Amino acid sequence: MNRSAKVLILISFFLLSVSSNINFVDAFYGSSSPVLQLTPSNFKSKVVNSNSVVLVEFFAPWCGHCQALTPIWEKAASVLKGVATVAAIDADANPTIAQEYGIKGFPTIKVFVPGKPPVDYQGAREAKPIAEFALKQVKALLKDRLSGKTTTTESSEKKSEPNLSVELNSNNFDEMVVKSKDLWVVEFFAPWCGHCKKLAPEWKKAAKNLQGKVKLGHVNCDDEKSLMSRFKVQGFPTILVFGADKESPITYEGARTASAIESFALVQLETNVAPPEVTELTSSDVMEEKCGSAAICFVSFLPDILDSKAEGRNKYIEMLLSVAEKFKRSPYSYVWAAAGKQAELEKHVGVGGYGYPALVALNIKKGAYAPLRSAFEKDQIIEFVKMAGLGGKGNLPLEGTPVVVKTEPWDGKDGEIIEEDEFSLEELMGGGSDEKDEL
Repeated sequence: MNRSAKVLILISFFLLSVSSNINFVDAFYGSSSPVLQLTPSNFKSKVVNSNSVVLVEFFAPWCGHCQALTPIWEKAASVLKGVATVAAIDADANPTIAQEYGIKGFPTIKVFVPGKPPVDYQGAREAKPIAEFALKQVKALLKDRLSGKTTTTESSEKKSEPNLSVELNSNNFDEMVVKSKDLWVVEFFAPWCGHCKKLAPEWKKAAKNLQGKVKLGHVNCDDEKSLMSRFKVQGFPTILVFGADKESPITYEGARTASAIESFALVQLETNVAPPEVTELTSSDVMEEKCGSAAICFVSFLPDILDSKAEGRNKYIEMLLSVAEKFKRSPYSYVWAAAGKQAELEKHVGVGGYGYPALVALNIKKGAYAPLRSAFEKDQIIEFVKMAGLGGKGNLPLEGTPVVVKTEPWDGKDGEIIEEDEFSLEELMGGGSDEKDEL
């Protein structure tokens, strides 16, 4: 091999070595590009703590769609210069950040607005719609600031703000969490735990952003050994999600950031809805539990078991369950009583001992009810529930609070006809006495 060939080989090895260390953000967006190049070292300062709107493209260097987006993304950055920041990060080379924000495909575009969790951009991948979407976020941010709302990251983390995560202990855990119909996400921590201290501000932020949707709580395991043992907590922090099945919580294993916790909790909110129930009204306790706090309580009065038999009654209950399933995310409850079993309630809502099956929408708090005036069939009942939820017309005043009596629950069987003692016409007419009645 001559000297020139050796030189060429050395140069080739040098270039290969250099190219292996090239930042792929540079490869996609050069130093003169209007797109801000992000790395783990500047992501928090340039994006998370930014006081302006930031659009971030999460890409992978091998992704063809990412390569096609490059000129469009640069054009959007030029158009939005001075209005919003347009940035990019190689998610393939920075898996920790990609995992933190739930990146599963490329390119993924997320929009970061100060004081709010990031949102995905789902529009067309063209410069104009991207710019229009960004402008919409900027206008909303300005509107919030003009109205006096605090939006900067720094002010959203002020120590003076209350922590909306609920302090849980062995005295209140069952009442607040286990018996609740709400979705709870609970952190089990120890005060001396470094990872717990690091999680604390993120947990506080997540509790604030999820307010009104998902409940967050925390348990100090140094003080609550019994709860720690009950839920088999072996390390700190442990985050458990208490959904529809409160006795079998699932463990959260995602990133320990507010945005990741929020995203996970909202997904769980969609899947952890308790199955609907149609409960027999057998006591005042059932009335209080099911109808006392419900926005609307739908009360069905089903025919006597001798009229419908078990098969017919079960069909009615199954139909009501299918209606309840359709409205399972609404704060409604559903109960039923057999004809005549709750006579006073029937009288108060105008059923009056006839016309079974019947259905009324009942609001105990407002002292009002509305009867179903159409056929007791699935489509008509669904429409009735919709109208009741909209504050439908035809509400009537509930005169006083009806007494609900204690009854035996239905055993699921057909009813039995009670046979009376036989008697003869002769016995009815006087027992066949020879004596004549005197006038």
